[in-house]
Amino acid sequence: MDFTFVSGNLGLDLAGTVGDRRGARVDLLPTPAELARWTVAAGLLDVPPAAGDDDLAGAVALREAIYRLASAARTGTAFEAADRRTLNLAAAPAPASVLLGEHGVERGGDLAAALSSAARSAAELLGGPRAALVRECEAAPCTRLYLDTSHRRTRRWCDMRRCGNRAKAAAFRARHT
Repeated sequence: MDFTFVSGNLGLDLAGTVGDRRGARVDLLPTPAELARWTVAAGLLDVPPAAGDDDLAGAVALREAIYRLASAARTGTAFEAADRRTLNLAAAPAPASVLLGEHGVERGGDLAAALSSAARSAAELLGGPRAALVRECEAAPCTRLYLDTSHRRTRRWCDMRRCGNRAKAAAFRARHT
């Protein structure tokens, strides 16, 4: 399965690497190689970094902490101290580098730098006024969190092409049966 980046925030996109959290959970980061591939697909690095089992465990812990923190922001509940600690530890290293090279933008760094960039993105979102824009996709079984930046703040799906289209097609079929 390919990665999607529709959440409007890199940290939320990392949290979105799990599908159907309340059902037949689908993990898009089952191996260190997939985690390394995600860093490139996310535009954090140009070359997949070295990643091992411990790195994957740390990334998964960060992903889950971001999901819980964003869910807390969405529902107006207090952040858990352990989740804040996990996010802050991941955000502490220097982020991935972005340089202007001879042939355009060059992104580099190791896995810790890539995860730091994602953690910083989540921290800036969840610690600021845009945290109130975090929503959860209404399409079953999607559980992706996203930023509702629509004009009237009435966006219902994480992505119109996938979840929104499926929901509208199902509603159409229900009306015509």
